[in-house]
Parts: sequence; C-alpha cells; structure tokens
Amino acid sequence: MKTIVYACLLWMVFFPKLLLGQHDSTVLFSAGAGGYKSYRIPALLAAGNGQLLAFCEGRKESAADAGDIDILLKRSADGGQTWSATQVVWDDGPHTCGNPCPVLDAATGTIWLLLTRNEGPDKEHDIIHKTATHTRTVWVCQSDDNGATWSKPEDITATTKDPLWGWYATGPGIGIQLQHGPHKGRLVVPCDHSYDDSSGHVAKGPYEYGSHVIYSDDHGKSWQRGGNIRPKVNECQLTELADGRGGLLMSLRSYFGRGLRTQSISHDGGLSWSAPADVPSLTDPVCQASIVRYRWPSRKRSGILLFLNPASDKRMNMTLKASSDDGLSWQPLRVLHAGPAAYSSLAVLPGGDIACLYEAGEQSAYSHLIYQKINKKIISHIHQQ
Repeated sequence: MKTIVYACLLWMVFFPKLLLGQHDSTVLFSAGAGGYKSYRIPALLAAGNGQLLAFCEGRKESAADAGDIDILLKRSADGGQTWSATQVVWDDGPHTCGNPCPVLDAATGTIWLLLTRNEGPDKEHDIIHKTATHTRTVWVCQSDDNGATWSKPEDITATTKDPLWGWYATGPGIGIQLQHGPHKGRLVVPCDHSYDDSSGHVAKGPYEYGSHVIYSDDHGKSWQRGGNIRPKVNECQLTELADGRGGLLMSLRSYFGRGLRTQSISHDGGLSWSAPADVPSLTDPVCQASIVRYRWPSRKRSGILLFLNPASDKRMNMTLKASSDDGLSWQPLRVLHAGPAAYSSLAVLPGGDIACLYEAGEQSAYSHLIYQKINKKIISHIHQQ
C-alpha cells in the first residue's frame, strides 16, 4: 500500500510538468533573488550571431511599476541551455528605467534597445494626469557586439513623443526590421501613450490610451514618430505581413471590454493605421502579448505567424498559437503554463525551434521569468500550400 501511495504522489508531482512541457524550460529570473524584489517585462531577441538575449526589468523595491527599476540582461550562446550571469544594461539610481524593446538591424548587426525613463517616485496615474514631478521620456542605446556591451542611453524624446502626451511605453517586447516593400530596411518599434480625451476614462480622468510606432530609416542614427492607433489600446507588438509590400500587423492590448485582442493594419510602413478591430479567435484578459513571424510563404508551404498570451479571461493559461493566413485565424499549438501567467516574448532560433520568455508561477503570474524552447516539429501539421 505504501508503495502505491508513493507512486501516486510521484505521479501527481511530475505528471503536470510532463503535460506542460516543463522539461524544456528554465527559470531565468526569480522574484526575491539577486537583489531584486521582482523581475518583469520580458523581451527576447536572437542576435545576428544566433545568440539569445533575454531582457527584463529588475524591480528593487517591489513588484510595482514605479520606483528603483533597472534594465537587466542574460545571454545564451547555445539556444537557451546555459545562460550568462545577469548584466545591468541601465541603472539610473533610484529612478525607473523600463520597457526594454530591442530590435536587430540585420544589415549592420547592431542591436538597438529602446527604453523609457521616469523619476522613481512618479507613478503612471500621476504621469497620465500630468501632476508628476516629471514626465515619461524615451531613450535608446546600442550594442555592436551581440549584446556583450552597451552604449550609454541617449534621450530621443524630442522626436518620438508628442509633448501633449503623458504616459509612454516602448513595446513591451521587440521591434522588427521590414524585409519587403518601399520601406525595406526600416526599423519599426511598437509603442503606446496616453492622451487627453474629454470622453475618456483612463486613470479616472479625461484621458485615453493609444498606440503608435517609432521608426528609423538610417540604421538607428535617428528616430521618428509614426502614426497613431486609437482609442482604447496600448501595449502592442507587430509583425510584417506576407503581402510583399511591407504591410504591418499590430496586435494590441484592448480596453473595449470584450475580452479579446484587437489588431490594426498599416500599408505605409507605420505612418497610418486602420481602426482597431477585434480578433474573435484570440481571447485576452487585458494583457501584453507577443507575435512574431516564424516563416515566410513559399511555393511549397504557407507562411506562419506565432502568437503567445494568457488565453483566458484572467492572467493564466499561457498558450502558443499559430496562423497560416497572416492573422485572419489562429489555431492552438500548446499550453506552456496552465497556471498564473502574464507578459511574454517570442523569438525564432536559427535551427527553427521556437524560443519563449514569459512571466509565470504557481501562485502568482509574477513569480518567475521562464525561458522555454519548443521543438519545431510542433508546426509540422500546419497546412502546407
């Protein structure tokens, strides 16, 4: 009898891990360890040499969005099997360094890291109401050695933020470089902001959330503000459509109250956008999500987009989905974590495996930042044209 009970206990412990694929996952950052109370806002990028870069915010004082927050990085040269020690990319004393959003310029190999900053005591509510001591500003730094070292962050607020806006965030997640069309080579970074709106209800005031992009046509030397997406959207991620003309698809966190993602399209490199529209197949609990192009279409096979979010009415059930029709429909591939989960970031490894970095835990969605590698065989059943 004792043997049976012991076997049952072992099964209860290990079976959920087998179901959720925990054998291919690694906890990169854990709340309370390494001198930080919390680690949040993941961003995952494959450098030009194939090395993986995992960025996040290291929150020293609490899990709150304000206060003493640093930008941190770990690197892996073997597809996520082993990781470097934690690098501090930006520490501005007691102030908030936030929203890491890297983008790779494949032509030069340079990685540009877009960031935001505010005074430590200033909270989002006060910045939106414009009663904070200072506002939220936009910054960029760069690495020319695949993330090993970084330049000092430079303030680019003047060309990337409307002075009438309050809140501002880059990403969270990653930016992209256009591969096709008249703007081929353009670096595009998704962002969001708050703006004055007499009919709005953000932060209990006449304000509303919107999204936009910033872009560079000179390999990161200068950055400009693109078009807005409004209303009731903010944190966003984007990918290039397979239209051959550099069309953009933006996936947006929605405040329309319908429990769904919204999306918007641009046909001019991000200078203008369609009105946000619901995506019925993407349930979302008002949270950040990630989207990435896995492959381009060819004569023998369809293109594939990947999407990752907590597919629920709550922040839980982190689920990977795929689309073979440029986001018109989505099919589930795998539940990565059935319990509490929140923000995420996706990357495609050189051999075709899928890399995921996401917030999750057993009791709280913000306990850990987990790296998980998914074998490319998971997409083998997707329709081949």
